Amino acid sequence: MPEQEFPGWHGTTILAVRKGGEVVLAGDGQVSLGQTVIKGSARKVRRLNSGGQEILAGFAGSTADAFTLLERLEARLEARPGQLARAAIDLAKDWRTDKYLQKLEAMLIVTDGTDLLVITGAGDVLSPEHDVAAIGSGGNYALAAARALMDSDMSAEEIACKAMAIAADICVYTNGRLTLEKLEG
Repeated sequence: MPEQEFPGWHGTTILAVRKGGEVVLAGDGQVSLGQTVIKGSARKVRRLNSGGQEILAGFAGSTADAFTLLERLEARLEARPGQLARAAIDLAKDWRTDKYLQKLEAMLIVTDGTDLLVITGAGDVLSPEHDVAAIGSGGNYALAAARALMDSDMSAEEIACKAMAIAADICVYTNGRLTLEKLEG
């Protein structure tokens, strides 16, 4: 089937919120093909342990591509223990320059509790402003909702849950079935 006729995979919202000494990474569970929900309980947020350091990672895009990138990130973290930012930059360089990796279609949000980073295939390693980052189909909705809630008395976990619920109400490619992981500082 020609690429322009293929309906494409959709259905990810990943949100990271850092507030009050904790970082929460939340992801919805929906995967869609065109206008059909293929799965409602996908797990797009993972806890990685690299050399005793806990890392949270969430992905949007192709699952196989994301797992390839997560494996590469883990290898980079093993080579540079305790240096998430450096490992992320190394991964982004590889992703941008390696002919095989260039074809991968995914984005990552990663955090060790201190650094909060968005990694893209364009070679970007971004540290978001306002301690909130989001990617995926409903990412902009979740990001806007979380930013609006940051000045409230809500915890990082409460903000993430509320923002994801708002995104699920707006984005047809996002559902309310959350996977949530957190790190406390």
